[in-house]
Amino acid sequence: MTPDASPLFVLVAGEASGDLLGAGLIAGLRERFPGARFAGIGGPQMAAAGMAIWHPAETLSVMGLVEVLRHLPRLLAIRRDACKRTLRHPPAVFIGIDAPDFNLGLERKLKRAGIRTVHYVSPSIWAWRESRAARIGTCADRVLCLFPMEPPIYARHGVEARFVGHPLADAFPLEPGQDAARAELGLPADAPVLALLPGSRLGEIRRMGPDFLGAAAILNSALPDLRIVAPMANARCRAVFSALAPLPANLSIIDGKAHAAMMAADAVLLASGTAALEAMLAKRPMVVAYKLAPLTHCLVKRLGLLRTDVFSLPNILAGKRLVPELMQDACTPAALAAALLPSLRSRALPADLRVEFRRLHESLRGGGSRAAAAAIAQLCAASAGAHVQPL
Repeated sequence: MTPDASPLFVLVAGEASGDLLGAGLIAGLRERFPGARFAGIGGPQMAAAGMAIWHPAETLSVMGLVEVLRHLPRLLAIRRDACKRTLRHPPAVFIGIDAPDFNLGLERKLKRAGIRTVHYVSPSIWAWRESRAARIGTCADRVLCLFPMEPPIYARHGVEARFVGHPLADAFPLEPGQDAARAELGLPADAPVLALLPGSRLGEIRRMGPDFLGAAAILNSALPDLRIVAPMANARCRAVFSALAPLPANLSIIDGKAHAAMMAADAVLLASGTAALEAMLAKRPMVVAYKLAPLTHCLVKRLGLLRTDVFSLPNILAGKRLVPELMQDACTPAALAAALLPSLRSRALPADLRVEFRRLHESLRGGGSRAAAAAIAQLCAASAGAHVQPL
């Protein structure tokens, strides 16, 4: 590959959070390479940022060991297609955004062929197996980390990793405004508001949606003036959630606007994942819930794959339990409602929690998309003159 005024970047993202990161990264790379071209697997935000979409990101959004097996032939076919397209027109850098089960194998093949590879968003090696860090180094020339505790883990295994900060930490103000968010969503200023975020994967919504709605029904009995807002990641998520019954009359389902919904809320009930980080950045009380498919949960426990007793990002980053976590059998409508009710009644984040959330927010600011683009630009320069070898 030779230096080019319009370098090609291939990106692969697998869900809504990856689509958001990818769109920000495209903007950051375009600042450095105004004529850059982008192609790969992504969602509507990456498409809007100017990327040519080979396959929609939602085709990769499969969660759990058992669920992946059912979709494996389709996922392998998509990965083979992405590999062939990338080798046919070698990019300056290939960037896998999260989706490690899909991206790391693809990155390994491309790296062996001489293409520079970046894995953007470190897998949760601190929660599963730290030894994965060495294997990730065989796949990616550089790992871009969103959390400051991750690069030292990679360093112990001789893998180059950089903390670039979390783009969401820059997207949220340190002191979000609740009144403005409520005005944007047409919510009253004087009523308690609950935000429901049951996940961005269809399987998550089917598993947890009924429990979330059951909790909402209990809370409605205790708080007659309660308003509920449920932002959905896309039309398919909205359709699945809307089909769950019964839906309370005071529930508003909205398209997108998850950040506004969180900032408008007095409490947030969410599926464990990026949404917990977003609620922390929005400085809102939250209850984190999650349910794996029963067989997946059984396998994870039996194989001893999980190395941590906390799951949500606020608790992991703080190194202590800041927010309630209700997982698997503990995730019931009654338990969820009981955990949420105090925050909905007080309508305020405790002062000590606000201090912790702000401290964590500041620790995550490291440049975000622009810092990630700078790290990739260095690899782009290093790849000049590289020769792509056949597999």
